Amino acid sequence: MSRKTIVLAITGASGACYGIRLLERLREQADVAVHLVVTPAGWMNIDHELGLGRDEVEALADEVHPARDIGASIASGSFPTAGMIVAPCSMRSLAGIAHGLSDNLVTRAADVTLKERRRLVLMVRETPLNLAHLRNMCSVTEMGGIVFPPVPGFYNRPADIAALIDDTCGRALDLLGIETPSAPRWRGLSTERNPGGTP
Repeated sequence: MSRKTIVLAITGASGACYGIRLLERLREQADVAVHLVVTPAGWMNIDHELGLGRDEVEALADEVHPARDIGASIASGSFPTAGMIVAPCSMRSLAGIAHGLSDNLVTRAADVTLKERRRLVLMVRETPLNLAHLRNMCSVTEMGGIVFPPVPGFYNRPADIAALIDDTCGRALDLLGIETPSAPRWRGLSTERNPGGTP
């Protein structure tokens, strides 16, 4: 069975929990191989926000690439992938991607994803947004990327923060064509109000 390859990058924005939860969810998919890239600021946030060490994080991926390794496999369009997700995506990484500045492996892999017309999902994290942020989001969108701020949904009545993270990560994986059965699905307001289905 051939495995679908996904590139996952974790950069220096707050929200390292999203990248780690995506790694955990993708690890559950037997038909998915994950290539991981973490920037130096991404490692700093993983340690600060989650208290996780490199070994724990890297063990969740199939292959790990240093952020400075521009010669890595995922830096070439000839290396087949099913897409890339940057979670979280800092405004610096967004700017680099929007302007084609392939100065590290994250921005280079994203550039490759766009030029090969593959799915690129950026979980951008910042608020409020200035004009440069908005223009960079527009640029990425015009190039075919998907700007996916991890905005929580409350219509499924999440019980805790973990449920909010799970819901957001499930929706992001949907965009990469990866089905996560445990992700909550909206079934319609009438169904939510009457789960038994009786009139």
